Amino acid sequence: MSPGPQPFPVLRWFSLLWMAIWLPAYFRVWGSANLLHLCDVAVILTFAGIWLANPLLLSSQAVGSIAAGIFWITDVGWRLITGRFLVGGTNYMWDARYPLWVRLLSTFHIGLPLVLLWTLRRVGYDRRALGLQAAIAAALLIISRFLSAELNLNYAYRDPVFQRSWGPAPAHIAMIFIPLVALVYWPTHLLLGWLFRSNIVPH
Repeated sequence: MSPGPQPFPVLRWFSLLWMAIWLPAYFRVWGSANLLHLCDVAVILTFAGIWLANPLLLSSQAVGSIAAGIFWITDVGWRLITGRFLVGGTNYMWDARYPLWVRLLSTFHIGLPLVLLWTLRRVGYDRRALGLQAAIAAALLIISRFLSAELNLNYAYRDPVFQRSWGPAPAHIAMIFIPLVALVYWPTHLLLGWLFRSNIVPH
């Protein structure tokens, strides 16, 4: 079922308002390189998907964002309850060097998966999403490897669990990419295909 010309008549304007606040704030406080994080790219591509009413863009970002949102919520929640991080990666939320209101913008990790699931109810799930999201992740991992090792953007230099490098650049990128696709994207793709089995986008 192809979507109508404007399946998100209200959400598209909320998304525009969000981008008008979020994008300049992140660019100024965190820097341009930060916008190459997988989760930040997801915000930008979701915005594009909403405005274009594009099921493939929205589906691909659902594949990449649902597990990321769960991880973010779990890590922040663990820190609030125990005073320690479960794995790490959300340390910046307690870094007083950055304005609190900008740090709170990262709560998009909570709302983004919900928004994406709602949009998929309207336009359907595109099974090509897994391939597209895997390609996006591979491209961002390669680009991240050309940036500073201190940034460790998308864990292109050190993995998130053991905080170590797994050999030369191609080997390390493969060690990040393969588990990401096999353990995160693929199961999410299967789940979304099941949830929206009655609303799969035809090709």
